[in-house]
Amino acid sequence: MAEVLSQSEIDALLEALSSGTLKVDEVISEEKKKKVKPYDFRRPNKLSKDQLRTLVMLHENFARLLTTSLSTYLRSMVRAQVVSIDQLTYEEFTKSLNNPTVMTIISLKPLEGNIVMELSPQLAFAVVDRLLGGQGNSIEKIRELTDIEQTVIKRVILKTFTNLKEAWKAVIELEPAYETLESNPLFTQIVPPADMIILVTLEVRIAEAFGMMNICMPFVVIEPILDRLNAQVWFTRKDKSAGFHDLTALQNRLGQAKVPLIAELGRARITVGELLNLGIGDVLQLDQSVKGLMDIKIANQVKFRGSPGVSGNKMAIQIGQILREEGN
Repeated sequence: MAEVLSQSEIDALLEALSSGTLKVDEVISEEKKKKVKPYDFRRPNKLSKDQLRTLVMLHENFARLLTTSLSTYLRSMVRAQVVSIDQLTYEEFTKSLNNPTVMTIISLKPLEGNIVMELSPQLAFAVVDRLLGGQGNSIEKIRELTDIEQTVIKRVILKTFTNLKEAWKAVIELEPAYETLESNPLFTQIVPPADMIILVTLEVRIAEAFGMMNICMPFVVIEPILDRLNAQVWFTRKDKSAGFHDLTALQNRLGQAKVPLIAELGRARITVGELLNLGIGDVLQLDQSVKGLMDIKIANQVKFRGSPGVSGNKMAIQIGQILREEGN
């Protein structure tokens, strides 16, 4: 990665060029000289630039799906975005984490081995606060999660599995499964300390609170699918999987949506005086005939008409007419 100059360094460079202390020809000649690029054998780069770009696209899609699902589940404004994707050793990853933290061990069948999804304590406590009726605020003093808080966080983690599976389906059909939850990074050894990992870091904001989500993928876990991690294969599979499967998935999700349904027996108009004098046993005459069909409303709009009745020991209504809008 190129070195980023500060504003003072840029001003000093421009002043040197304008005063003649630094000549443009010398700068160009220095750039043309062969540069030696350092290589750390303890941290070899396992992925090509194309494979890294594919991982970025996959997890940007994961971040968009996560934003939608968490916003619905937490009933709050949530925003997730990919911050960085790095290659480092597992030891460097664990040493960079807080202790305690929230680390979830996840298996990814059919791939062998496990990955780690880590939530920073600030993010975890903001989620817990929101789900337990708060505004989504975090805490100042970091501590371990209680048993109840661990159960709450586990449910949130399980919600992310659908997003993870959806984001990776263009490359491979994964089946994420929950293994365990740990708070001490030193007790979470999924690979040897010197093994290389791919670390995907996301920033997640919940209302005014924010924290980091880290996805640690050991290289040995994703090594069998490295040949699929290129943009051409990813876009080809994505195009093939679009269409019918996307429509079916959309229909399934819509089918699970809950809508209010109201069956209106009829209406009656009475005076305020009559309302105040109502008592047990009084009868109100409705404007609906016994033999007529009653209105059935969906989201306060009449969509069906039907007849009241009983199914088993419960009240029920039988659809007798479907009202369709003109042109449908």
